[in-house]
Amino acid sequence: MGTEDQGPGESQLEAILLAAGSGRRFGGGKLLAPWRGRPLIEASLVAALAAPVRRVVLVTGAELKIGEVARECAERNRQSARLSVVHAPGHAEGMGASLRTGAAALDLHCAGAFVFLGDMPAIPHDIGPRLVLALADGALAAAPTFRGRRGHPALFSAVLIPDLARASGDEGARRVLQSLGDRLALIETDSPGVLTDIDTPQDLE
Repeated sequence: MGTEDQGPGESQLEAILLAAGSGRRFGGGKLLAPWRGRPLIEASLVAALAAPVRRVVLVTGAELKIGEVARECAERNRQSARLSVVHAPGHAEGMGASLRTGAAALDLHCAGAFVFLGDMPAIPHDIGPRLVLALADGALAAAPTFRGRRGHPALFSAVLIPDLARASGDEGARRVLQSLGDRLALIETDSPGVLTDIDTPQDLE
């Protein structure tokens, strides 16, 4: 069987990790706040690196120190070669600007891209391969669900990356996913981590 028949694999996929927000509802400094003994962004980065991807593009914005913390984390885990850090100069616009920056940094020849959020540290590490299988079965995108609610990360096929590169406002990739209808594969999981995001200091508990 040739590689063209196997669907997208680790050597062809990349990931975007959005970490450019100011965390206003948190009071600032959200992604550097401690979560289970380490900065929140570290847990989210480890989850992204656990996905079957060759590279993670981390998008920074309001907190430039996030890039430093992420690089140190990748080095400790011997994953430095798989991490790229880019800055979204228009991050104040909202998630759309960060997503555009991340999409523009992807390899032009990648077969697809995951989109992870920096404030979601509890993503189960086994969900990535299941989303990849959905694309191999013909879906244009795939996302996990928990008890009927769609969660993160989402995986987009290469044909959708130009749409990510045109994202605007604060919706991120939501509009792209909503436009797909039955071409979006929803993969049920028993892990609430696909829904767990940190918005306030109380959420850290």
